[in-house]
Amino acid sequence: MRAYVFPGQGAQFPGMGRDLYERSAVARDLFDKADKILGFSITELMFTGTEDDLKQTKVTQPAIFLHSTILAAALEDSIKPEMVAGHSLGEFSALVACKAISFEDGLKLVSERAAAMQKACEAAPSTMAAIIGLDDPIVEEVCSGISGVVVPANYNSPGQIVISGSIEGIAGAVEILKARGAKMAVQLAVGGAFHSPLMEPARIELEKAIFNTRFHKPLCSIYQNVNAMPSTDPDRIKTNLVAQLTSPVRWTQTVRNMIVDGASSFTEVGPGKVLQGLIKKISRETLTDSAAF
Repeated sequence: MRAYVFPGQGAQFPGMGRDLYERSAVARDLFDKADKILGFSITELMFTGTEDDLKQTKVTQPAIFLHSTILAAALEDSIKPEMVAGHSLGEFSALVACKAISFEDGLKLVSERAAAMQKACEAAPSTMAAIIGLDDPIVEEVCSGISGVVVPANYNSPGQIVISGSIEGIAGAVEILKARGAKMAVQLAVGGAFHSPLMEPARIELEKAIFNTRFHKPLCSIYQNVNAMPSTDPDRIKTNLVAQLTSPVRWTQTVRNMIVDGASSFTEVGPGKVLQGLIKKISRETLTDSAAF
């Protein structure tokens, strides 16, 4: 069974999506539609913008969503999802690919998500750090012992976790984790503590938008970040999507569960190959590739 996976923030690059726009009438129509929905020319920023332009949260999230969903639409005749999952932001792309939400509604939600997260970051300065080379329980133990907010945010692969929290809390956790034997513990250049309780204001804001959006029963199961389990129930999908902002991305368990349920290969749909690298660390023998137009 072929699984399709969709990347999250960090996969952006200058010029992303331009080849699709030039080669596909379907892609051109959707990119032009996106500019109108957002009220600014995101296509111009994607095609000709700088790395700094693309680092703006209000640009980054819609840009990655557009690259993934428009690539999937351009390849609709060949992409027949039997199971899907997305990493963080990528969950919205996965929902469009399996027809749980429309392209238009997905883009509106992603835009609102980006704005709400940006606002939460500005209200409470915070950060994240990548921890490599320690078992999950050690990282969890250290996080729980730090005063203030510090939590595991992304379980990316065995021995690779991203933690999230206050600036002081993360700095303290990094030093302790280095002393506990981490091969690498380094603060990331991100705008805030994503997937942590510090995103609660954004969760409240996005909850209303999600529950006011029409969700359909998807064409196949979507394995969601908050519990790594498959779902086809629209109400359950909504609830999990709301919880995602303040909950960890359980990517390692998601991939393992998809393999147990029959996934024999994973196709990454969107910019970069980050998810393929993580999947290989989770299950070395599993086949991976990129969707290509």
